[in-house]
Amino acid sequence: MDRKNINRGFKKLTVWQDAISLYVLAYKILSNFPFELKKVAANSIDAAHSISRNISEGYCRRSLKEYLNHLNIALGSSGEFHSCYESFKQANQITDDEYEQLDQLHYKVENALLKLIESLQKKQKDQNWEDNFQTKYK
Repeated sequence: MDRKNINRGFKKLTVWQDAISLYVLAYKILSNFPFELKKVAANSIDAAHSISRNISEGYCRRSLKEYLNHLNIALGSSGEFHSCYESFKQANQITDDEYEQLDQLHYKVENALLKLIESLQKKQKDQNWEDNFQTKYK
């Protein structure tokens, strides 16, 4: 059963879908780190996961100001995650192929986030945003 309502509209966002894919990829690559690196791996996986979580939380707030705030937090998590996998590559803790997989998808997510923020800032400037739930949904 596909459950839909206005509060779950973030699931239609390609940037959210790609952020989920980034989390899954990060988990697949980093969850196999040795015991002594479990903490940094877990923190890195959480940084990747934080991106999608903040996109969805901001969307569900319905206030444009709060939405933009959460998207900026997601962008910060994106930067944090980039720093993580970059340092893993330089320390030879991930392969060149793993780095490339992470970097390609991360770059896509990061740019989509920047475009979404820019689009919403334009709506904010133009005062073209509805904060209510008068949209019909099934």
